[in-house]
Amino acid sequence: MENQPYPPSQPPMNPPPPGYGPPLAQPPRRRSVFARVLIGALVVSLLMMLGFSMLVGMVALSTGGLGSERRVKEKFFSHNRDGQDKVAIITLNGVILEGDGFIKRQIDHALEDENLKAVVLRVDSPGGTVSGSDYILHHLRNLVAERKIPLVVSMGSMAASGGYYVSMAVGDTPNSIFAEPTTWTGSIGVKIPRYDLSKLLKTWGVEEDTIASGPYKTMGSLAKPLSPEEKKIFQSLVDDMFGRFKMIIREGRPKFEKDPEALDKLATGQIFDAPQALESGLIDKIGFVEDAVDRAIELAQLDPETVRVVQYKPEPTLASVLFEGESRSPQLDPAALLEMASPKAYYLSTWLPSALPAKQ
Repeated sequence: MENQPYPPSQPPMNPPPPGYGPPLAQPPRRRSVFARVLIGALVVSLLMMLGFSMLVGMVALSTGGLGSERRVKEKFFSHNRDGQDKVAIITLNGVILEGDGFIKRQIDHALEDENLKAVVLRVDSPGGTVSGSDYILHHLRNLVAERKIPLVVSMGSMAASGGYYVSMAVGDTPNSIFAEPTTWTGSIGVKIPRYDLSKLLKTWGVEEDTIASGPYKTMGSLAKPLSPEEKKIFQSLVDDMFGRFKMIIREGRPKFEKDPEALDKLATGQIFDAPQALESGLIDKIGFVEDAVDRAIELAQLDPETVRVVQYKPEPTLASVLFEGESRSPQLDPAALLEMASPKAYYLSTWLPSALPAKQ
């Protein structure tokens, strides 16, 4: 077979006309000096803000929280914004562990206000420790006596046990305790929460080996059951606190001073709704905070057209703005957890041990 010659080469194509074909690659654009400086400044600012926030957080944690002693600010609530005479709403909110928190600062603020003519105590609390509740009651009574102003109570969702105890700051003033239609109140009684972990510890091979100065120094330890003598001692403490609770109620509810047996029938630890509390004489009226405000104005003999009603609020701090926002969720308090290990009497209505700090 004869070799076939290669096919003749194709004639070269004519070059494409101008503007035809893919666009030529453009050289990469370089940011202007101004743009690079601006982006760099923004990055540095963000890093500085992050570092500052972390620093504030560490300081807040190491010092127990910035703003823990937050000052009181007044927020307009109702009536005449420019009124000279003033009615203040003092708020007790949450479990009472100690009485010297924000509630005490509100009372101190009220003491120094010469324009204050009446107080509405807004209670939304299941109660708390005996000492904390009694401390608050003492200073509220002192406020009323020193300033010679009326005090009216407005109960929120719950004003039970220590919350009811504190409400007795109204004294014998008639028609001075208001509860909302859905309020729970009552729970008149005392308890010392305690848990016996001795069997559980024995299973783990743990034994208590505390060195004490006397036979009752370790009384109430979670590592051993109570002896009959120890139970008797604790019961006597509860009975004494219970007697004081009923005495305080008789001072604030004249009806029960005349009929103490009626109070004994109510002081079983039972929680009452608002209609039951009204029927039994634990409260005076079913109404809202506005109704309590109107009663305070009436008792102080003020003109509703010229009175200014304010509500005490905690003044925002840097830490509260950065880490809490407008409201703060309850958090476990290590100190409160430690307190649970110690026997302590409570005017408290709850099915669980108190481990959350009061939001005062």
